[in-house]
Amino acid sequence: MPRLTEQEQQEIIRCLEADKPLPERYRFLLFDDKREVELVWNGKTNEVCNLVLPFQTIEQVDEPRAEQAADTNAQMQLFDQRGRQQKGWTNKLIWGDNRIILSSLKNGPMREEIERQGGLKLIYIDPPFDVGADFSMDVEIGEETFTKKPSILEEIAYRDTWGKGADSFIAMIYERLILMRDLLAEDGTIYVHCDWRVNHHLREILDEVFGHFLCQIVWKRSSIRKAASHKFLSVDDLILIYNRSTDYIFNTIYLPYSDDYKARFNQEDEHGKYYWIDIGTYSEKRLEELKALGRVRFPDNPNANPRIKHYLHEGKGVQPDNVWTDIVPINSQAHEATGYATQKPEALLERIIKASSNEGDLIADFFCGSGTTAAVAEKLGRKWICTDLGKFAIHTTRKRMIGVQRSLKEEGTNFRAFEILNLGRYERQHYVGLNPNLREEEKRKQQEQKEAAFVDLILSAYKGERVEGFECFQGVKAGRLVAIGPVNLPVTRLFVEELILEARKKRITRADILGFEFEMGLFPNVLDEARSKGIDISPKYIPADVFDKRAVERGQVTFHDVAAIEVKPLITAAKKKTDMPTVAIELTDFSVFYSQESIREAEESLKNKGSKIVVENGQIVKVTKDAKGIVKRDVLTRQWTDWIDYWAVDFNYESKREIIRVQKQLNTSAQGTLPGTGPAQQNLPEWEEQWTGEYIFENEWQSFRTKKDRSLELASTPHECTPGRRKIAIKVVDIFGNDTMAIIEVTIPSKN
Repeated sequence: MPRLTEQEQQEIIRCLEADKPLPERYRFLLFDDKREVELVWNGKTNEVCNLVLPFQTIEQVDEPRAEQAADTNAQMQLFDQRGRQQKGWTNKLIWGDNRIILSSLKNGPMREEIERQGGLKLIYIDPPFDVGADFSMDVEIGEETFTKKPSILEEIAYRDTWGKGADSFIAMIYERLILMRDLLAEDGTIYVHCDWRVNHHLREILDEVFGHFLCQIVWKRSSIRKAASHKFLSVDDLILIYNRSTDYIFNTIYLPYSDDYKARFNQEDEHGKYYWIDIGTYSEKRLEELKALGRVRFPDNPNANPRIKHYLHEGKGVQPDNVWTDIVPINSQAHEATGYATQKPEALLERIIKASSNEGDLIADFFCGSGTTAAVAEKLGRKWICTDLGKFAIHTTRKRMIGVQRSLKEEGTNFRAFEILNLGRYERQHYVGLNPNLREEEKRKQQEQKEAAFVDLILSAYKGERVEGFECFQGVKAGRLVAIGPVNLPVTRLFVEELILEARKKRITRADILGFEFEMGLFPNVLDEARSKGIDISPKYIPADVFDKRAVERGQVTFHDVAAIEVKPLITAAKKKTDMPTVAIELTDFSVFYSQESIREAEESLKNKGSKIVVENGQIVKVTKDAKGIVKRDVLTRQWTDWIDYWAVDFNYESKREIIRVQKQLNTSAQGTLPGTGPAQQNLPEWEEQWTGEYIFENEWQSFRTKKDRSLELASTPHECTPGRRKIAIKVVDIFGNDTMAIIEVTIPSKN
């Protein structure tokens, strides 16, 4: 028996004394030889995440391009006076770790919404199995293409974890599949897309988790001929299909007859072209009818099946088998291409969605990538939930879905609103260890206890040092004092004003403010105010990467300066009594300070005749070295607009509060299960609504670049507004997917 640590021995003794089963890991620590037949791996556990965090609503899109105020007389009860969807299911696009998202969906208040829609009828997932391709994105800048590297979270969560071998991959997907199974409706189906690297592992896991294997699809994804190899070329992917039960949704799909198939109809009578086929699943009644019509032929061999006369005009088409060779993969010229190396064609998802769901059903994709599942679901009239860890994936899907909405609107076809969610400050509270459900006084005490560790974490990631004797500052770096904002709140004007006051009192001239969020409208006014008092303040975002200690230890965490948006409102008074005044927004400047590697490092590492694109201090520079070793720098971001990928306007910000649902109390008297949750009974919590103090950005107008159209409008269309003061929010997303918001206050004049 392998040697156990003292801590492990004590844990075993405690379990035995309490008559509790030993944790799963001890079967490997205590016994060298496993005699049972079961799927096991080092580190296997039946423990599944049950964390519930509220979802923050970041943005809502239910009018892809409003050119004027909505006609209130034409709106149905589903919409409010602005034409915004106010009830019914809203599709969900969620950014974050799908382990926590799945747990929050399963155990949180959104579960009730899912069950009201009939539960999840279909789940399609394409989990990353070639991480280098999955998280690197090609970003176009003018005529150049820059490869965006994976974020630290993406790189560590996938590349490093999976690089440890099969055990880590199996553990990752096993827990998530259990959560998906518990969310899937009883008549639901899951499709798991994979390739030769992981299909054997996934098949075993799915057998254990779901049990009801339907079949596997072999999709020929490539026909490219490569150089000679010492093995057969791999040109296919596998799609494994499992169900919750033997009673599942399946709609027969028919494909058009090919010319080769039509050639089989080589006989003809007065009713049309036909050929003889083996008898299929005909009822006795139908078979007798066909016999009476002379359409049944019995062969001379008594052991052979009868044959049926099959007419061309009666056929619905050919039902596809499980080998799909008729769906071509995405290429760079495809109209639906988004730049994702692993993007799947819409035709593939269309066949899957049509086969295993019905119109109005709710479907999900928890590794959504470029958003193919959401796009096809919307076109086919399905409701959807899509999630991804990559922020750029969420941004790509947002643009794609707005494009789908625009197309459907032009066709006069209905479409649903979608909202962008994340776990935001609640996930940060979880990482730091703060309990958001505590009373304010208890929360304050716990926050004080955690504060020292939190500050040390941020300073370590920022490569700063602790300082004492200040009220607002916790650290110092390169001669600049460092102030760290709260983990669960934005950095406010009051926070900055107190910092400025202490800086003036103690003659501090340079300071950095690190924050997860900053109060809207805080910059650039407060920075100008500080400069007028001789203080240089640099606000920087704290990335979520700080909560992965491996990223901190490797010094891979980058704190980006807060970008600045400048806009100009264009207000037009009403000329007639029947007219309404209008306001348009002109985007006049966007300043960004982004770094990814350094120009000097690129110059030193480049070989002769090599080139590299580098991002440093808000400039994208192409560094080249010729055959003689002479270095040349070409700045690709020649103007501020080159940094912008997308911008949008909410013409009446603060009109829609962000409401979250949190647990009120545990109702121990009400026993039962949520529909579709399986056999286990559970207590059902009660939920109450709370206003977070924030507002939802309602996307009413937007302009963005696409792969086919790189142009960008810099002024919105005029928007009709009622007279009076209002706040207008402007959101800009840069070419790397980072969001920046600004809020302006305008006065709309009364009618003449």
